[in-house]
Amino acid sequence: MDSDLFSRRRAVRFAQLLDEANGGRRHHVRSRADGQLAALVAVGQRIVAERPDVEVDAEFRAGLRAMLIAAAERESATDPVADVPPKATARGSLLGGATARRARARGAILVGIAAGAVAVSGISTASENAVPGDALYGMKRSTERAQLALASSDISRGQLFLDFARTRLDEAATLRNDATGFSTVLDDMDADTRQGVRLLTSGAVERADPTALDAVNTFVAGQRRAVSGLLDGAGSAERERTRQSLALLDAIRKRSDALRAAITCELPAPAGSDALGPAPAACPIDR
Repeated sequence: MDSDLFSRRRAVRFAQLLDEANGGRRHHVRSRADGQLAALVAVGQRIVAERPDVEVDAEFRAGLRAMLIAAAERESATDPVADVPPKATARGSLLGGATARRARARGAILVGIAAGAVAVSGISTASENAVPGDALYGMKRSTERAQLALASSDISRGQLFLDFARTRLDEAATLRNDATGFSTVLDDMDADTRQGVRLLTSGAVERADPTALDAVNTFVAGQRRAVSGLLDGAGSAERERTRQSLALLDAIRKRSDALRAAITCELPAPAGSDALGPAPAACPIDR
């Protein structure tokens, strides 16, 4: 059996069922896959029905609409059946009908994607204040991974990781009375910090441009002040774990300053690297 054709038929049938569930006209056909697809349709309906009462940003709606329209135009432009001119024959009539059904099915799929995306965006907004242990925390982290996947460059991804490290710090402040959760969140914070710094320092060296290091230094200055605030009223274990994060931030500032000096004196690109990115040699001292 042609698996591609089978998958396409399932997609079209799913679009029909989704259309019917949303109040569209009934399609008087049955498929052997209806039982499996019904479960997916039910999930889609639950997402829409249980979405939180959150106002979706107008800019997001406009961007999503533009993306879906562009996707539909690309599909139309690359659809081999759509390019076949209509003929006054039975075969031409059948092709024309198939094209119309395909267009309606594609439209239903796009409508479903739009509804699901808007619903998920509302859930993502509601999860912004979630902390480890909350029901929506997994959605929060999934949203972060999606942001990383959509980032246009390593510099953008590096800045996102630093934003996530700030978010982990806020979560740690909420978990001050949970020693295990507090330490785990700081571990995640430090991991995000290293990832972001490595991407930004690597980008600075590759471009021989210290601009990305400005973002690193700004992050370190603000983050160090905020992390130091965790020491107030902390127990011995929490204080020791917090000092580890402070030591990491101090090491990052030293690395950033060393890279800036290496770029300024035009040293060759570092041959070695570690968790913080390139490890430069010291600039020679003029005698």
